[in-house]
Amino acid sequence: MDTTVADAVRGGWVDTRAPATWRPYLRMMRADRPIGWWLLLLPCWWSLALAGASHGFRWVDLWLAVAFWIGAVAMRGAGCCLNDIVDRDIDGSVERTRSRPIPSGAISVTQAILCMGALCLVGLAVLLTMNGAAIAVAFGSLAFVAIYPFMKRITYWPQLFLGFAFNWGALVGWAAQTGSLGWPAVWLYLAGICWTIGYDTIYACQDKEDDALIGVKSTALRFGSRTREWVAGFYAGAVILAGIAMLCAGLGWASLGVMGFAAHLIWQVRTLDADDGAVCLTLFRANREAGLLLVAAILIGAALR
Repeated sequence: MDTTVADAVRGGWVDTRAPATWRPYLRMMRADRPIGWWLLLLPCWWSLALAGASHGFRWVDLWLAVAFWIGAVAMRGAGCCLNDIVDRDIDGSVERTRSRPIPSGAISVTQAILCMGALCLVGLAVLLTMNGAAIAVAFGSLAFVAIYPFMKRITYWPQLFLGFAFNWGALVGWAAQTGSLGWPAVWLYLAGICWTIGYDTIYACQDKEDDALIGVKSTALRFGSRTREWVAGFYAGAVILAGIAMLCAGLGWASLGVMGFAAHLIWQVRTLDADDGAVCLTLFRANREAGLLLVAAILIGAALR
């Protein structure tokens, strides 16, 4: 039976245009929900843009921007495969996720592993076009990628570990552009971690009741009635740390461009209703625009400088 996933966009291209035999794999990769790869890609673009602003832009940076996009799509898909393999029993107990391809029986665990392997090969092929420093830094993320799916069973802070994994591109982007690491990349990485804890707490609010029943942990459960205040605090940290990164990269007063990013995050906090799943999903998805505002701030800052 060809079932759609509960939290997927209805009538998307996977449901209407993709071959029927591909659909379970595309759904497992979340190909119909691009917000995931956007959130993985944006820290790469932040860092690539900031390195260019600091060290000078080159034509190869255009390829790096495209390469990070291809890699983000592939590795986000691979990460979703791993997450669904590890969480197949949990997903079957949660209303929002029980229709995912593995718990619904649309594909087997073996098929999921093969799909994950193919996507990892795509990501590796893209990575090997970059310099040695970027390759070495990128491999450093594997430990966080491997342990993240298990963290919800251990700690109320799985969002922190997602932040460690999802924002590693802030380090890789700088290394790919400059051939080394630098403090601006570190500050951007820390900013991204704060941002991720904020937006993924909002996302986790959708599953609070089911998570509590089956014993899965999250910051949404940890923060409880003070979710808005905690999200506001982490978002404030993201803005401050991103501003420090821009200052360290030499953007000076142009670093005030980070206020556009800040304004979007303030809107999210003001709009947040932690008990309304539809609002939480909308705000979570809106972080693509938030991240793009920071890319724009860095590029405009570089031009003004």
